[in-house]
Amino acid sequence: MRYPFDGGRLVIAARAHDRVGAARDAPDRDTAINMSGKTSDDQKKLSAKDITKVLDRYRIASGDGFKLADHAPDDLFPADLVKSCAEDLLQAGVARLAALQEKLYANGTWSVLVVLQALDAAGKDSTVKHVMSGVNPQGVTVTSFKAPTANELAHDFLWRISAALPERGKIGVFNRSHYEDVIVGRARPELLGQSRLPPRVAQDVRVWERRQDDIVAFERHLANEGTKVLKIFLNVGREEQKKRLLARLDDPDKTWKFDAGDLKTRALWPAYHEAYQTVIAATATPEAPWFVVPADRKWFTRWVVVEAIIEALSALDLQPPPLTPEDRAANAQARAALERD
Repeated sequence: MRYPFDGGRLVIAARAHDRVGAARDAPDRDTAINMSGKTSDDQKKLSAKDITKVLDRYRIASGDGFKLADHAPDDLFPADLVKSCAEDLLQAGVARLAALQEKLYANGTWSVLVVLQALDAAGKDSTVKHVMSGVNPQGVTVTSFKAPTANELAHDFLWRISAALPERGKIGVFNRSHYEDVIVGRARPELLGQSRLPPRVAQDVRVWERRQDDIVAFERHLANEGTKVLKIFLNVGREEQKKRLLARLDDPDKTWKFDAGDLKTRALWPAYHEAYQTVIAATATPEAPWFVVPADRKWFTRWVVVEAIIEALSALDLQPPPLTPEDRAANAQARAALERD
């Protein structure tokens, strides 16, 4: 299959191109996967139904009764899953994702948007790197949203988001997203004064609720237009974040990742968690669910994320576009010409 050159946003480079080819022969979602690495008759296996149970544990499709405090950053399900098995599960998932992404491109009607939100050092970048390691690099775009530029502030807060949406046939990953505009602003209200909003809009006590309503409507619109939306919050614990930030300072190869500004965010930990609690509860819908994924174990996080994306793609029941009679006739002529060659 050919992919046109995409010279726009950042695209993921595949780490292991051989896995892309192997993906065509990858097991489907109903294949049981060995969890224990044993060969005995009593070896434990993880079936499609088991994986659905895992995803249901972390899926938030309605905000009713949602409490972020009920979701432990170090949760593990199944409880006896070990790192080596999770890494094997991840590689199997990467292969299945590559096969589904190829179908997505061939179908050319649907697109998939994966929104990644998290506090600092939760592992967003490494999650994208590992989960997308096997897909065709022309079939996925990753957009990282930083503080709005002057040009972006001259438009509504969804303007830059709309411009970065994945085209049909592709997977788009947002590393941070439109949710920054209702999370960071809540935790740091002084930033709202820099937004260039009309004073009566910025001073409206319902400014955040209005934006949440706009986001829900926006995501419903995307779903109606053929974009599957899933939102993932990497839920890292405070102590684990501290450990990772210190590791960046201790490792010369990772020092560049450390940003002193992260400490300002860390100092506002309760405010950020309250903001996430409110926003997830307000914007979780069946069309665009949240997954609150434990992030203290990166190996577990990556596996859950790849399975969530696989589930979203599988639900689309992707099929190649049907051939027209003209296509079949042209193919027959091409076959005859090749056979004569």
